[in-house]
Amino acid sequence: MDETTTKLAEQLKRNPALLHALMQSRDGQSLMQLLTQGDQGAGLQRAVQAAVRGNTGEMVQMMNRIMESPDGAALIQRINQAVQQK
Repeated sequence: MDETTTKLAEQLKRNPALLHALMQSRDGQSLMQLLTQGDQGAGLQRAVQAAVRGNTGEMVQMMNRIMESPDGAALIQRINQAVQQK
């Protein structure tokens, strides 16, 4: 995960209302689709459970895979811009 994405994650962690608004947005829904595709969310659930225990490696890998595609990178950029405006 790059520095921008790390900052975005920290902002969302500190502001649950902002996270909720993001998840209700079209881009938030698109992100959830990317994070859950292929295994109906099992991988995301494992990554979240690991992150709660302090191991963010799986979540970082998921985000890196999303950002490898031009569409995924653009999605993360739009989300970051929306969060910066709040």
